[in-house]
Amino acid sequence: MPEIERAIILAAGRGTRLGVLTANRPKPMVPLCGKPILERITIGLHNTGVREFLFVIGYRGDAIREYFGDGRRWGVNIEYVDQPNPNGTGAALLLGKEWANRTPESPVFVSYGDIYTDPNHYSAIREEFFSATCAAVIGINPVDDPSAGAAVYRNGKRITRVVEKPPPGTSQSNWNIAGVSVYGPGIWDVLGGLQPSPRGEIELTDAISALIHKNESGGNEVRACELRGYWSDIGTPEALIEAESVCEMLLV
Repeated sequence: MPEIERAIILAAGRGTRLGVLTANRPKPMVPLCGKPILERITIGLHNTGVREFLFVIGYRGDAIREYFGDGRRWGVNIEYVDQPNPNGTGAALLLGKEWANRTPESPVFVSYGDIYTDPNHYSAIREEFFSATCAAVIGINPVDDPSAGAAVYRNGKRITRVVEKPPPGTSQSNWNIAGVSVYGPGIWDVLGGLQPSPRGEIELTDAISALIHKNESGGNEVRACELRGYWSDIGTPEALIEAESVCEMLLV
């Protein structure tokens, strides 16, 4: 199985719902079983074959730089890019274009910096990406209602539509974009062509929609990988407590 050696981590978020836990540090640096969430993600991806990381940082990004440095302590290389204006997840990922284009044909893992998940999910997404020709593989997780995230509609493994934050109770899908994906090089052109959403942000879901439209007749589909094990965006103190109990049972 080929490796995916590069990953971009979107770690510019503040995490206001965590209250005092993020008053003086970015959300990805909140500790989980004694290590920052971002370190848990880094270790999990490193164990899957990733050697090169780009951290997109913003709020209190100095804390991330000081903790991780160049990454050698984890056997990886880490570089940084600043997102001073919180103008969307798509805009954050687009900041990684120049870095990714050093090896322009290589796929990249992309993860939000606050997603804690069973590390076996990284391998599952990688394997799905290499199982068939595709533009991207999007990790999806089951939820009661995807209104807080993005609903995913599909035909088998082929994603046909994504809907950002559908009104509560309206979604006909119980699958949510999980915030862990692999993208081929086509992601950069579609990101560069996006316009701001009604809330004034460049949305990663709009980029996924553009990839779906671009490839719907070309056989280079956007595929889904079901993440049925543990997953959390650690958005609240209650979610952090739950993740602490699960973390002790997982590998990283």
